Amino acid sequence: MKILQNHKRKPYLKDEYFLRQLGQHIKTLRKRKNITQEVLANTINVDISQISRLERGILNASVSLVKDISVALDIELKTIFDFEYHKQLSDND
Repeated sequence: MKILQNHKRKPYLKDEYFLRQLGQHIKTLRKRKNITQEVLANTINVDISQISRLERGILNASVSLVKDISVALDIELKTIFDFEYHKQLSDND
């Protein structure tokens, strides 16, 4: 059995830059519908802090949560992921 040396594990939040961009996009979509974080959280039965963390890019949301958000905002699921994403290069890539 071959053992990989110098193999670094990536952190759970693999692409923090992507999560921040996604969160900002969800926030924009929510505001376009004139829905507060509190109303969105209550609609999908989650704590408001979860919406806040998602929009700030510090929550790696489940697919189910994203689907629930799309239903609550009355938008297609693909709309949530329809934003320009340019991978931020770092020394670790």
